[in-house]
Amino acid sequence: MPTAELTRKSALLTNFHDITARIAAAAARSGLSNSAVELLAVTKYAAPEDVKILIEAGAIKLAGESKVQDARAKWGTGPLAALRSRVQLHFIGHLQSNKAKAAAETFDWIDSIDSLKIAAEVNRHAAALGKTIPVMIQVKFNDSASQYGIAPEKAAGLLAEMRPLKNLAPRGYLGIAPAGATPARLKAVFTEAKRIFDRDFTVPAPGAPGNYLSLGMSGDYELAVEAGANLPRIGSSLFA
Repeated sequence: MPTAELTRKSALLTNFHDITARIAAAAARSGLSNSAVELLAVTKYAAPEDVKILIEAGAIKLAGESKVQDARAKWGTGPLAALRSRVQLHFIGHLQSNKAKAAAETFDWIDSIDSLKIAAEVNRHAAALGKTIPVMIQVKFNDSASQYGIAPEKAAGLLAEMRPLKNLAPRGYLGIAPAGATPARLKAVFTEAKRIFDRDFTVPAPGAPGNYLSLGMSGDYELAVEAGANLPRIGSSLFA
């Protein structure tokens, strides 16, 4: 491997080990076992060469993308196609109904369901494909007009409406926190997210598929894990 590639690999693995050490420490502070927290690598803006390095090193097992067509090209026929079978691919962006078919075809999980309409569309296409798709409900804990998600007080209602959809498997909540919030405000938001998660999703039996509270990004994942999140979404600090 050329020197430049070795240097980049070293930098990426240093990032990965620093992040996972911080996650482990935050999990210990929250009472979670380290193995209960999984890292979702946000690969949407990362160079494919960097993603490839981390997958081949065994560092990335879960990857998140937010644009259906871009992910379809990148992972389906593009530079990461040969590694597609080695990751669980999550959709973490806003899903439009006209992209539901392609999303159901492309992704293993859809983490950003925010309406019954979208849930029904994904369910319909999943049924046609003969598959059941694990999904998460996106909950909006901020007042930004540019971000999507359902209000916390409506999350349980949407979950109840989704339960009869036989080709979806609801597995948790993805939370969108306020941008630029103080640590105290973030802690309050993450605590509220954990409260509704615990209310609506029971702890699975040993050996059964897990449920996830997806909170925290590169700037606040330690606070999220301390509050009980078990699926932080990290991109920029991993690929720095």
